[in-house]
Amino acid sequence: MNSVRKYLEHSPLLGERVFVDPSALVLGDVQLGDDCSVWPMAVVRGDMHKIRIGDRTSVQDGSVLHITHAGPFNPDGYPLIVGDDVTVGHKALLHGCTIGNRVLIGMGAIVMDGAVIEDEVIIAAGSTVSPGKRLESGYVYRGS
Repeated sequence: MNSVRKYLEHSPLLGERVFVDPSALVLGDVQLGDDCSVWPMAVVRGDMHKIRIGDRTSVQDGSVLHITHAGPFNPDGYPLIVGDDVTVGHKALLHGCTIGNRVLIGMGAIVMDGAVIEDEVIIAAGSTVSPGKRLESGYVYRGS
């Protein structure tokens, strides 16, 4: 089966020199910038909202990138926006959040709905960023 798939009326748009592993899934309203990579068993699912990923971003093995659908508690939902030069560590979960440029999301970290991670941030492995939280640029964050 194809790793890059249309969902309803939306087809992913891939920049130049993008690598998507055959076991990964990129689905729906997704745009990947130039020189991005999506590694084995990662899922980038833009089914109910958009996902935009900047240039030179790497989505490591087993990560899940998803959106927040519109509903009674959040009428607009949240897209997933990821900047340039971001590394999403193995088995990380990004859900309806905004990630700036030059950010490292550690292995197994979780970034929840509406959270904003500014530029040049490191999120330690296994950390959780709560819904709506804003992390300032220039720091290493760990825990929950």
